[in-house]
Amino acid sequence: MLPLEEKISRAETRIFKAVFPNTTNHYDTLFGGTTLHLMDEVAFITATRFSRLKMVTVSSDKVDFTHPIPGGTLVELIGRVEHVGNTSLKVRVELFVEQMYSEERHRAVSGLFTFVAIDEHKRPVRILGATEAAV
Repeated sequence: MLPLEEKISRAETRIFKAVFPNTTNHYDTLFGGTTLHLMDEVAFITATRFSRLKMVTVSSDKVDFTHPIPGGTLVELIGRVEHVGNTSLKVRVELFVEQMYSEERHRAVSGLFTFVAIDEHKRPVRILGATEAAV
């Protein structure tokens, strides 16, 4: 069995996307709803890679949009497990925006997503074995 810190490290998920016109609003910036969709998807993948269990989103907390995400840019979403409880875990997702033709890069959005592990009857189940410690 892997040590908890190594398991957390291995679960880190990085996804890149291009911001195309079909994902932007009338200000030519990425739709907020599309941003949340991408973030929840990365958080789900991260939670599943960590637990290898069926996971469901139960909340998204404090999503901060600090910089617009213009059309014609690249975004990188990074998901990291931040907290592991008995049946739930929290994943921090940060979205970085990059210009396509320069080295300019900065964080544009950050949010925290909570997931619960469930069984085939949709009841919560333990994420960690009895010998693993929570962070």
